[in-house]
Amino acid sequence: MTGPKNLESRTKHIRETWAKRCNKVLYMSSVKTDFPTVELNVSEGRDNLYWKTIRAFQYIHRHHLDEADWFLKADDDTFVVVDNLRYVLSRYDPEKPWYVGRRFTPFVSQGYMSGGAGYVLSKEALRRFIKGFDTGQCTHFSTIEDMALGKCMETMKVKLADSRDVKGRQTFHPYPPRYYLIRQQPRPRPWYLIYEHYEPIEGPGCCSDFVVSFHYIYGVQLYALEYLTYHLRPYGYKHRFNPDEETELNKEALVGV
Repeated sequence: MTGPKNLESRTKHIRETWAKRCNKVLYMSSVKTDFPTVELNVSEGRDNLYWKTIRAFQYIHRHHLDEADWFLKADDDTFVVVDNLRYVLSRYDPEKPWYVGRRFTPFVSQGYMSGGAGYVLSKEALRRFIKGFDTGQCTHFSTIEDMALGKCMETMKVKLADSRDVKGRQTFHPYPPRYYLIRQQPRPRPWYLIYEHYEPIEGPGCCSDFVVSFHYIYGVQLYALEYLTYHLRPYGYKHRFNPDEETELNKEALVGV
């Protein structure tokens, strides 16, 4: 998701970093440009974000449904590690109604996924979302995009997937790394920790080795995270590519005890 005023300051940097690793990228805006962007019949602004999301998914369903199994919605200030996203999604069947992201709890009985962290709909979830608006089962009842979409997911019997890693650490993050990696002194909990479905962890144990996303990442920060993710390596360190292999080895070791 982007807008005309953000193409130079934000979106072009996404195009030069993580978006290159996607199978297909569509830049949804209110104006068609040579960037290129897809023009949606919406106005810009936070209060119109849910309409923009609805129109974007309707466009994808109409023109691109059979070109992918999973559909990621991300803002133009989100950094995504696409390889890790594919790994998280590999646990689930795209022909089942799955909805993947950072699970929040308030306002929707089954919870909903944070919009800032990015969320993913399976092909079947996208079909059900479109059907919900076609039949009137889902409506634009709130301007709070992620919560309103989550309510539609609940209505249409779309299941919330657990995106945490095998150690229970989070992979999708609605804030930059510093919000999670540094333990704060005792203080009133900020809203984003109060909203958490799972017990939040602060400090180095907060985040998976296979992080999928961070939000509020701008300009040069995108290139920094790109470098740290794909290029920086400590000498002599044997990288662990598949965490499932380690899990299986641990199981075998326990059997032999």
